Amino acid sequence: MGLTAHEKQLITGSWGKINAKAIGKEALGRLLNTFPWTQRYFSSFGNLGSAEAIFHNEAVAAHGEKVVTSVGEAIKHMDDIKGYYAELSKYHSETLHVDPNNFKRFGGCLSITLGHHFGEEYTPELHAAYEHLFDAIADALGKGYH
Repeated sequence: MGLTAHEKQLITGSWGKINAKAIGKEALGRLLNTFPWTQRYFSSFGNLGSAEAIFHNEAVAAHGEKVVTSVGEAIKHMDDIKGYYAELSKYHSETLHVDPNNFKRFGGCLSITLGHHFGEEYTPELHAAYEHLFDAIADALGKGYH
């Protein structure tokens, strides 16, 4: 099921407050720290041997920003998220061989990070809308695996 009109409104109304670099760095850092086996996809990033190394790694920050910027672009295509991510899904499945469960894991890390940055503004309703969006994105990115 797609996102509701109300969910889309909540997301578009709040996304403009996002600092893609800060959010991306923290969310990807959380993923790499919490799920250390995901580090195998980022061997070119240098030292990821500790939480401190991860959270101070410029390659992590740059890639996190890239991913969060992509989410921002997907928000502009909420009516066709699968279409928007079709090529990226294929790339992640056929070239990078990323475990598709990691897309869902990243969505969880991103949701936690948004909660941290939004504070009280991250209401249960807004949280649920973002979770629905991140599930749709994870599903779209996993499409290349089906």
